[in-house]
Amino acid sequence: MENEVKLASGAMVALGIATAALVVMPYLQVRDIKPPPGLKAYTSAQLRGRQVYISNGCVYCHTQQPRDRNFGPDAARGWGRASAPGDYFYDKPHLLGSMRTGPDLFNIGARQPSKDWHLGHLYQPRAYVPGSIMPAFPFLFTVKDAKDAEAEGEQPLTLPPAYGPDLGRVVVPTPQALDLVKYLQGLNHSYPLLPPLPVAASTPATAPASAPASAPPATPASAPAATPASAPATKP
Repeated sequence: MENEVKLASGAMVALGIATAALVVMPYLQVRDIKPPPGLKAYTSAQLRGRQVYISNGCVYCHTQQPRDRNFGPDAARGWGRASAPGDYFYDKPHLLGSMRTGPDLFNIGARQPSKDWHLGHLYQPRAYVPGSIMPAFPFLFTVKDAKDAEAEGEQPLTLPPAYGPDLGRVVVPTPQALDLVKYLQGLNHSYPLLPPLPVAASTPATAPASAPASAPPATPASAPAATPASAPATKP
């Protein structure tokens, strides 16, 4: 019985230490985190696109957490600076991801801001990135007659000839595709984490002190007049 009490007590102590280290301390560190000055809240369209991102499993192949330069070449790949807790202030839930089958998307809106590129890439990734293993998402688009699309005021995709539909038909994005692209365009964390330091007020330069006026040249002291040597005294 005594050993069982010791075992239970040790287990409770270990659980308490683990809870304090893994739950309480991290919570105390980030509970007062504020969003960086350059971070913008998601629009309603971007929030809808975020749900499309989640529902289609994009988080299983893409991360949103560039690593520090000391832990990987993420910055050299053009993925941006290392992320900080404040960058995820408006993300609920966080979409950090754990697999990098595709590139990190933390700054995809800065790297690739083109709406047309994103739409075409979603419809057929290999038309824009040869050899890509990303799956296509044709169900986010509608193929219809070009005349019908024009009559309805819809803007079709401009695809490479080898990947476009039959002649006279066009590919039109659905509202879900447009919302997803707006979310991807909004993933731009290229702002600085801290506001710039205030510039110190410049003090006017003081003119160098003028050299003292040169003193007039000293006149050489006059030599004393030579006195004639007195004649030696005559001996009486």
